Amino acid sequence: MIRYCVAAVLILACASAFAQPGSTPAAAPANANPAATHTLNMKDADIQALIATVSEITGKNFIVGPNVQGKVTVVSAKPMRPDEIYDVFLSVLRVHGYAAIPSGSMIKIVPEAMAQQDGSGGLNGSHPHDADELVTQIVPVKHVSATELVPILRPLMPQGAQLIAHPASNSLVISDRAGNVERMVSIIQRIDTVSDTGVEVIPLQHASAAEIARTLTQLADTKGADAADQPRVFADERTNSILLSGGKSGRLRMRALITHLDTPVANGGDTQVVYLNYANAKDLVPILEGVAATLTGEAPPGKAAAGAGAGAATSGASTATIQAHEGDNALVITAPPAVFRSLAAVIRQLDIRRAQVLIEAVIAEVSDETANELGVQWQVPLGDKSHVLGGTNFTGNTPGNNILTATGGLNSSPIASTIGNGFNLGYLNTVTAGGKSLLSLGALVSALRSNGKNNILSTPSIMTLDNQEAMIKVAQEVPFLTGSYTTNTGSSTNGTTGSTTGIGNPFQTIQRKDVGLTLTVTPHINSGDTVRLDIHQEVSNLLPPVQGAVDLVTNKREVKTTVMVKDDSLLVLGGLISDNVKDSVQKVPALGDIPLIGNLFRYRSNDHQKQDLMVFLHPKILRDAATEASVSQEKYNYLRTEQLEMRENRETITPRNAQPMLPEVHDFLASPALDVAPKDAGGAAHGNQHP
Repeated sequence: MIRYCVAAVLILACASAFAQPGSTPAAAPANANPAATHTLNMKDADIQALIATVSEITGKNFIVGPNVQGKVTVVSAKPMRPDEIYDVFLSVLRVHGYAAIPSGSMIKIVPEAMAQQDGSGGLNGSHPHDADELVTQIVPVKHVSATELVPILRPLMPQGAQLIAHPASNSLVISDRAGNVERMVSIIQRIDTVSDTGVEVIPLQHASAAEIARTLTQLADTKGADAADQPRVFADERTNSILLSGGKSGRLRMRALITHLDTPVANGGDTQVVYLNYANAKDLVPILEGVAATLTGEAPPGKAAAGAGAGAATSGASTATIQAHEGDNALVITAPPAVFRSLAAVIRQLDIRRAQVLIEAVIAEVSDETANELGVQWQVPLGDKSHVLGGTNFTGNTPGNNILTATGGLNSSPIASTIGNGFNLGYLNTVTAGGKSLLSLGALVSALRSNGKNNILSTPSIMTLDNQEAMIKVAQEVPFLTGSYTTNTGSSTNGTTGSTTGIGNPFQTIQRKDVGLTLTVTPHINSGDTVRLDIHQEVSNLLPPVQGAVDLVTNKREVKTTVMVKDDSLLVLGGLISDNVKDSVQKVPALGDIPLIGNLFRYRSNDHQKQDLMVFLHPKILRDAATEASVSQEKYNYLRTEQLEMRENRETITPRNAQPMLPEVHDFLASPALDVAPKDAGGAAHGNQHP
């Protein structure tokens, strides 16, 4: 080791003697070196001088670029041949970032970055290349993807080297020193080999392809370093198959796992019970049967071919059977796993909590009716006072306010039952003939003014599920006569005359109809905050007896429509505004037109009826239990407040302790059977309270 150090010191001393800083480097004297050899030693020499010395020794012609500048140091321990000196020269250029590019009989010396674009030589085997010579090589790839090789090879190359993938030809373009290019080509050849990678399709009989693929993927993720050896797993849900892509050994392991997993379930088999939370099991059965028939490619129940015989029906038995257990609101499904999974997905989407809608209707009716009557009627006998009668007789709006009805009724009934309403003033005289009272005649003055007002307000409300019809009815069943007839049940004989008469048995047929308030509504909640309502609302009531009517008379107000209402808003459904005026004058021609005296021959009446009827609607969507509880408590507290006000009324004779009283909301919710007795003024409770 000491000997080599001493030799190095001597060499450095010789180098300093032959080449001083800034001087031109020169080879050792010929008598100091073997024939055709040279020793190259320099220190901080200009690179231009080095190029000139190498050109003189090797006989090569150089073209030096204008950017080639710098100082170089070369230490040689032994003589070298010209070709060896040229290799040292290329190494020096590489160290300083330059490259030598052959171009015919000349060699261009330019910066390395410019050399890669200017045209480096190709490593094609036609002639040898120095290890430090800059070359560009195209490497075709046969078995793997050239794009996938780029991230693998890039860390193995110098920073200034170029590596580009050409996907169209599946090849790599490498631009670097010849030595590095040869090393990259060797690595690519070792990677680019025939692989046993393939794709297998494994159909499943019992298990779900999606579940198996998910399980195997999770298993591969947990293996850590061995994950690279795992094949890729895909699921084809349409055919319920597993697709394996990877090496042969990895696919073999996965195939064994799939075989173990694709086994029938020991407990329960293909029959499963699905409990429902919100939907009705009986309503879901026909829907699921149709879905199952579509999945299995069979005809839905009830739609089999018309010409199919009994044998065809039994041979084509459905592979999926769905039954509803109403007691537990559950579905019993017998189906293959793939079909059951599809049915379970449908059930999950249908078995959801449905929103509810509270519909409050307001029916407001205000009516005003006035009537005026004023007239004079008289009757007097003429001639013999027995056979001739003269006078006036008018019929007003009020029954009984005419003189013939009033005087005729005096023969057999009290006056009050024959004379009509209002102010009546008259003179009566009885006419007799043959000793019998025939008529009660005289004069009658009638005056009547009536004024009737009605203010009716009804606010029915009802709550129902979305898309579910609901009806509320508050009415009386009123009998209406529809017919009458008489049947003969026997005969009787008169003992005096000997005649025979039939015995009649009268029958009447009636029909009971609801008279009151009926509200039928079907809400349909849209995707936004609007509700479409199918409404049928009817309000009816009985009228007082009407003259000339053979049976009861009812007023009926009915609305049937479909509307769109925003949530928690008010909408008018319809209404009626009527104003009827009727003036009537009955008079004797000519005589009734005489001033003043004409009032004795005239009867006047006036009838004015005004009616305002409106129907409003207020829907409110209740999407959760909290909103439903809030609305229910509001109605509950309103009714309880009304009961409290009634208890405070001192005019009632019913004892306060005997009046019914709703419990408070929290007590009612804590125990629905709680018997909360009313409290007296001191707050003490009466009666038994159950915990």
